[in-house]
Amino acid sequence: MNKKLIISGIQQVGIGIPDVQNAFSWYNHQLGFDAKIFDDEGVAELMLPYTGGKPQARRAILAVNMRGGGGLEIWQPMGRVQRKPEQELLLGDLGLFVAKYKADDVAMAFQHLKEKGVELLSEVVYNPAGKKHFFARDPFGNLLQIEEDPFRFSDAHKVLGGVHGLIIGVSDIEKSSSFYATVLGYDEVIYDRTGVFSDFASLPGGDHRVRRMQLRRSATPKGAFSPIFGTSAIELVQAFDYSPVKIFANRWWGDSGYIHVCFDIHGMEALKERCEKAGHPFVCDSNDSFDMGEAAGHFTYIEDPDGALIEFVETHKVPVLKKLGWYINLEKRDPEKALPTWMLKAIGIKRQH
Repeated sequence: MNKKLIISGIQQVGIGIPDVQNAFSWYNHQLGFDAKIFDDEGVAELMLPYTGGKPQARRAILAVNMRGGGGLEIWQPMGRVQRKPEQELLLGDLGLFVAKYKADDVAMAFQHLKEKGVELLSEVVYNPAGKKHFFARDPFGNLLQIEEDPFRFSDAHKVLGGVHGLIIGVSDIEKSSSFYATVLGYDEVIYDRTGVFSDFASLPGGDHRVRRMQLRRSATPKGAFSPIFGTSAIELVQAFDYSPVKIFANRWWGDSGYIHVCFDIHGMEALKERCEKAGHPFVCDSNDSFDMGEAAGHFTYIEDPDGALIEFVETHKVPVLKKLGWYINLEKRDPEKALPTWMLKAIGIKRQH
């Protein structure tokens, strides 16, 4: 058994959406997520602790922005009403609060989204590290942060890139930062500040006093798809003058909002040992190979210290041109070695216009 563990990067962020097709169209045309990896209807049978104890029908689209960064798994429950939070979510509420997106020229990205009619919540502002960013909202109520990051894999014409990370509300930032460092390798602190921050002012609850800590991984990304994912950032926020609620309190996985963050990995057994040692065992496990119609692999989930869901996927195959039977089989490759650039770019052949 190969015990080597590789965490390549953020593969995707899952978003619960009431209309998956409209959401894919919006993220495609506004943010550049035009490469559709799969579009699958089926039943989520293994997430029972988070779906009311019963399998739930769903449709999911995995889309990637080939400029570089993580993808989006746009997820719609079928046959039931998708529930929204019982009250407006505020900065510091516990769980996945904002998805970050890459842009090397933030001012240009701001103008680009303004011209497209996207709801912008702030002007271009600076975080404590002096990096430019701004906040926006998608038509389904999800908060977005466009953040300065120079990484680019492909698609030189695109202003915006893929997922750069998340802002995550936590109850104990020391405990959570230890978890993200130990389990996921986010061991480098970019900043750690406490106060009321002007660059958060446009967010719901942005007038709260918080402690914020931005983390990144010091290790160089490795693995088959690492050239697409690039680097990422996790920003933890703990509120001090507000009693936070759990973002998914009284709701199921697949309801409205950011439902999980997924990491592309190799070495699931080694990961299982790491998670158990850290006190965060798998809460869901496909055990062997799941099949999403066009892609296959092994997935598991854990919870962070406040219950936010983190998915791990060990990919076995991914489609390039399904009609020609062209799939990338990853099971017999050197797990540290990236796929050739031409092969990675071929994933973008299936762009939707």
